[in-house]
Amino acid sequence: MSGDVDRREFIKSVSATGLGAMVAGRVRAPRESANEKIVVAVIGLNGRGMVHAQNFARMKNSEVAYLCDVDSTVLGKALEATRHDQAAVPKAIGDFRRALDDKNVDVVSIATPDHWHAPMAILAMKAGKHVYLEKPCGHNAREGELLVAAQQRYKRLVQMGTQQRSSPRTIEAIQAIRDGAIGTPYLARAWYANTRTGIGHGKSAPVPANLDYELWQGPAPRTPYHDNVIHYNWHWFTRWGTGEICNNGTHEIDIARLALGVDYPTSVSSNGGRYHYADDWEFPDTQEATFEFAGGKTIIWQGQSCNGLKTFDRGRGTAILGTAGSIVLDRDGYVVYDLKNKAVKENIEPKRGDGLDLTGDDAATEWHMENLADGIRTGATLRAPIVEGAKSVLLCHLGNIAQQTKQKLVTDPKNGHITGDAMRHWSREYAPGWTPTV
Repeated sequence: MSGDVDRREFIKSVSATGLGAMVAGRVRAPRESANEKIVVAVIGLNGRGMVHAQNFARMKNSEVAYLCDVDSTVLGKALEATRHDQAAVPKAIGDFRRALDDKNVDVVSIATPDHWHAPMAILAMKAGKHVYLEKPCGHNAREGELLVAAQQRYKRLVQMGTQQRSSPRTIEAIQAIRDGAIGTPYLARAWYANTRTGIGHGKSAPVPANLDYELWQGPAPRTPYHDNVIHYNWHWFTRWGTGEICNNGTHEIDIARLALGVDYPTSVSSNGGRYHYADDWEFPDTQEATFEFAGGKTIIWQGQSCNGLKTFDRGRGTAILGTAGSIVLDRDGYVVYDLKNKAVKENIEPKRGDGLDLTGDDAATEWHMENLADGIRTGATLRAPIVEGAKSVLLCHLGNIAQQTKQKLVTDPKNGHITGDAMRHWSREYAPGWTPTV
């Protein structure tokens, strides 16, 4: 038996013995046969979307029927890269709504820019599709609420792309915390460190002939095309992106929340700024956000977008402190320390991956997508259902709001809503005709 099969069986056995109860969102889907083919449409193919397409194409009893992107050059490259991953050649389309109209499509896999995530996922659910949705699940806090409401109304499965939840070593580490390996966990420190370069000052330019810029903007208010936005730098503009805390922080903050067993905070504060470059970047490149919860628990997020100084010799990860010890956890595994900082247990992948790979192509993604497929075919419990994913992403949005307003936010521990005038940042303005509704 291969190592990959061993890991898959490990995850299934752990879930069967109770770890699956850590996440909500089990929805009985119409399919019952574990051998029935799942038909997928992948939307947004410049980077992470290629990982989606190749994983679903290679997965047993799964077929990518549509590849969709608003850039015809990107679409052509994706078609060429995936044509040998399955027997049938996918249809290449520019407008994702064509895939929603196809009743044979079971799953819509979304790896578009952030401003498209929630509106597109809601449209997919309305069309009867299940959804694999990249993080962050929404561009703003309100969109998380809308996604949960849509999932509950349309009874579709929505798996958010926080794939570390499907890693066997992470499952094992979280179970160790549940079993008391570090006593009572009370603080989680999450971090991401990269050395990104500046993005300069964009200039107005003609829209490239290969790009449908009108559809790319979609739900976002219209603005002229600039030459330093597409395809990646949109992350750093508030009109389309959500900054590093939502871009990469979602992963680590999600694990921190899972480890501490917390939902909504009582207060949020943030410090930082744009220090490294004087350019068009609209979010901090250096940020420390603190989330306090009832019961004396705290999450601290440290984001370093332009200085790759590592923490615990890791470019990204989460350290969980408890009354009897600590765990340092990342995508490669974990180390348990006692109160004298002696390592008492570890489980680390022998060949460590690159946690800063922008495509995030790792084995956990495969397991995470297989988990969604199992949920569709047999009703298996999702590991990152949208009801949980939206809570983690909300923390990231609150961190952004605290940073933008320079306020310490007081929040309702029942739903995360902000007390005071900062609540005006909860949602956004949409382009006419694109306001998402359930």
